[in-house]
Amino acid sequence: MTNKITDQQAQRSPMRDLRGQTLFDKIWDAHVVSEVANGPTQLYIDRHFCHEVTSPQAFNGLRARGLKVFRPEKTTMTADHNTPTIDQDQPVKDPVSRNQLDTFARNAAEFNMPLFYPLGHEKNGVVHIIGPENGFTQPGMTIVCGDSHTSTHGAFGTIAFGIGTSEVEMVLATQCILQNRPKTMRITFNGKLGKNVLAKDLALYMISKLTTGGATGYFVEYAGEAIRNLSMEERMTVCNLSIEMGARGGLIAPDETTFNYVKGREFAPKGEEWDKKLEFWKTLKTDDDAVFDSELIFDASEIEPMVTYGTNPGMGMGISGKIPTLDEIDEAGRISYMKSLDYMGFKPGEKMLGKPVDYVFLGSCTNGRIEDFRIFANYVKGKKKAENITAWLVPGSWQVEKQIREEGLYEILTEAGFQLRQPGCSACLAMNDDKVPAGKYAVSTSNRNFEGRQGPGARTILAGPLVAAAAAVNGVITAP
Repeated sequence: MTNKITDQQAQRSPMRDLRGQTLFDKIWDAHVVSEVANGPTQLYIDRHFCHEVTSPQAFNGLRARGLKVFRPEKTTMTADHNTPTIDQDQPVKDPVSRNQLDTFARNAAEFNMPLFYPLGHEKNGVVHIIGPENGFTQPGMTIVCGDSHTSTHGAFGTIAFGIGTSEVEMVLATQCILQNRPKTMRITFNGKLGKNVLAKDLALYMISKLTTGGATGYFVEYAGEAIRNLSMEERMTVCNLSIEMGARGGLIAPDETTFNYVKGREFAPKGEEWDKKLEFWKTLKTDDDAVFDSELIFDASEIEPMVTYGTNPGMGMGISGKIPTLDEIDEAGRISYMKSLDYMGFKPGEKMLGKPVDYVFLGSCTNGRIEDFRIFANYVKGKKKAENITAWLVPGSWQVEKQIREEGLYEILTEAGFQLRQPGCSACLAMNDDKVPAGKYAVSTSNRNFEGRQGPGARTILAGPLVAAAAAVNGVITAP
């Protein structure tokens, strides 16, 4: 990968390439196999992540055409969406989930997939958590998965995005994919985040400003002091939520925080290879004279702990504020706005503070990492879970579960009245047994609050792990 402008690049986009390149441009151009004039790009994919929900039809397609997986070592497979979070050593009760998991295992065996982590495997967990923690995710890569929140891996300075089932088949067969080149956007967060404000709050604040369609057609680079000060876990949370404002994906330039996280992990480079990779990774940054198609700047100090009040991630507000009144909503959107509030059982102008809740969910690819459990445990230490709260604390992987026990967090949680469940996607998407009952309120650290997302009729309030911890202890929406 180099900043040198080739004749081919100059011909296809002379105005862009006469300027400096964005980080996105550098990674994308280095992975171009071929291009169709006024059409898609054939892009080489470095790492393909695969789970049980979006892969069966893809493997069936290969089978129907008599094809093999081209580079099986480039695909990492893990079961996560359909997995139960209790009694994983027992037969899966739900017939649909059991069939999905069994099919996944058969496909892995038939196509000789070496990196297959089924239910019960020590490396099993949520696909976007096991990738980074095992060193599969590295700067400068192109990464895809049949899952919309693949953008999580962009935290490492990668181009990572979700794909459809037919595209999963394409990647399995060729290790390439056809994609139209997205536009570029940079979102800068100047200043520092305030007390008790986490990455989740930053992301929900951003989405509330852009709405769920504000970044459609763009790949977003996050920059600024507040971004640079985030841990890798926090950066993953921000990039994870990129698509909730319509973006194709999000990424953050790698730095010492990134390198220190990757170093020493099982599948990360070692020895001389590490030194060579590190030298290259340090070049992965946007040039000073690069021009983005769109730029936005926010003041990080203005952000407070956030909660959502409606049925999409863009309907978010500072926890101390009030739900917008109809006068604050565009006339064209008032009918859908009221429909959303009716579903949630809220009224315009109401405060969210003090509203009673029934469930608290800590987990998912958004907030199921060890740092999220540290934050939650630190808040509940010496306190007790509210009697009216059903809490599902679900680590994102068996490695996270191990860390929880090794760091003494398990004892803190248990003494406070919480039960630790087993790894999986859990209540993020109601594709397993962890479903919030109809009409019940759930403070959730996941990424979507659509109608029925966590179960038919469930009412989801998105928040970060600190707000979730406060709700779990107090039984109502509480400022941490």
